[in-house]
Amino acid sequence: MEQPRTALAERIAERRRGVGDPRALVGEMRRSVLLVPTAGGGLWSARSGGVRWVCGFTDEAALARFALQHGPGDQPLDYAALLGARIVDEIVPTLGEPAGLAVDIATEDGSMFFPPVAGIVPDGVAVDTDKGGEGHGHGR
Repeated sequence: MEQPRTALAERIAERRRGVGDPRALVGEMRRSVLLVPTAGGGLWSARSGGVRWVCGFTDEAALARFALQHGPGDQPLDYAALLGARIVDEIVPTLGEPAGLAVDIATEDGSMFFPPVAGIVPDGVAVDTDKGGEGHGHGR
C-alpha cells in the first residue's frame, strides 16, 4: 500500500504540472519537516552547477529511494529531521558558498530545487542580490 504524499510533495507535484502558486510551494517547504541524511558529522549535500545542494526528503519512502542509490550499503542511513525554514535560513548561510535545498532528488518526476535566490534563502547569501555569494562561516 502506497503511503499518502506529504503536503510538500503535493505542492511539488502541482508545480511540476505547471499549476499552483510558487509562493505557496516555498511556504510549504519552509513549514515542512524534511529528512536530511547525515554523513561525517554533517548534512549530506552535493555540488552541481556551482551550487552546493543540501538534500532533504519529504518522507521515509523518498529517503529510502535515495538510500538505495547513495546509502552505506548494509548499514542504516542516519538522518536529521529539520524544518525547511531552518535549512534555508540557518544552515545554508553557514556553508560559505552558494547553496540551496534539493528535495526528493531520488524521486522520479517528484524532485524540486530551491535555489540560493532572494525569497528562498536570506538576501545576504542569495546569488541574485548585491550581497549574494559572500557566505558566512565554514561549511558543515
